[in-house]
Amino acid sequence: MPKPAKHVFVCNQPRPPGHPRGSCQAKGGNEVLQAFWQQVQARNLWDKFSVTYSGCLGPCDCGPNVLVYPEGVMYSGVTKDDVAAIIDEHLLGDKVIKRLMAPESVW
Repeated sequence: MPKPAKHVFVCNQPRPPGHPRGSCQAKGGNEVLQAFWQQVQARNLWDKFSVTYSGCLGPCDCGPNVLVYPEGVMYSGVTKDDVAAIIDEHLLGDKVIKRLMAPESVW
């Protein structure tokens, strides 16, 4: 496998119900992760970028969170319906999606 140009980390951190920080998993992080993997497989994008599930990325109350490197762009409040746009616009088109960016106060 060639070295990917970009790497996507999808937070899937679980926490107990009622935890004060909340968790990306409880807010749909697993659905976001599955949507990325489904899109990669369906569109045969294995050599374009890598997708990895991760633990906590920081701003739990804003999740689910997705972090894209090498740019270091954090997307927050991501839903499975946002995944195609992240792939098309950012990962393939090199255009950051401003409406999904985490607030500067947290990232």
